[in-house]
Amino acid sequence: MKKNIFSFLLVGTFAATAITTLGSFNISPASTVTNPLLSKEEIIQGLKDALNISIENSVKQSSALDGFWKNASIKLPFPEDAKKVKDAALKLKMKGAVERFELTLNRAAEEATKKALPIFLNAIKNMQIADGLAILNGGNGSATRFLQNNTTNELKTAFRPEVDKAIQTVELTKYWEPLATNYNKVNLFTGGKNIEPDLNAYVTERAISGLFKLVEIEENKIRKDPAAAVKNIASTVTTTVTKVFGSILKGGK
Repeated sequence: MKKNIFSFLLVGTFAATAITTLGSFNISPASTVTNPLLSKEEIIQGLKDALNISIENSVKQSSALDGFWKNASIKLPFPEDAKKVKDAALKLKMKGAVERFELTLNRAAEEATKKALPIFLNAIKNMQIADGLAILNGGNGSATRFLQNNTTNELKTAFRPEVDKAIQTVELTKYWEPLATNYNKVNLFTGGKNIEPDLNAYVTERAISGLFKLVEIEENKIRKDPAAAVKNIASTVTTTVTKVFGSILKGGK
């Protein structure tokens, strides 16, 4: 009987300690699977390391040759608001010109995403404790949503001039002009409106969207198997990431 009472008191003491620790994080014990033995500093550092890995991998993938062009999930298609131009070009047997234009759109996106890394890293550096805890317990994609909320406007501002340079570098307008010219010639007889899409805005929006899609994929890999996702990273980073995200997996079992 005394043994049972002792066990009951021991469990009660442990639970009270855990609740007190969780309370210091300003989150309710019922809403988290975080290991209460992790300090705030460890949690934030682990999250920052994980995000840095996700971002560096994503920027490396997207900015490489064919990073957009050969990745069906982020590939830039012909602009939707210029679909009539594509249809007219195909009727005029200009399939090759259409494909060259689409390839060059993706080359522009690949060039532009090279400028994304410092913007992302700055957002991570300024991450607050509350942000970290929300990300840790927010499930798949929550870190990506944090970055979207904190970097999208800055990315658009930074990308626009870079996309403009990229468009000039890959000579995108050279591939657009024959398509638009032939479409506009047809319009002389049909009375239709000429189409001049904002290619800079289109590449900017799609490049940013594709980049975030890759970041989310990388983030979710770490959540699913932190040890495997960071196995080729420096040991100190591996330790913090596996400790923080491993605590979620253990807590969720």
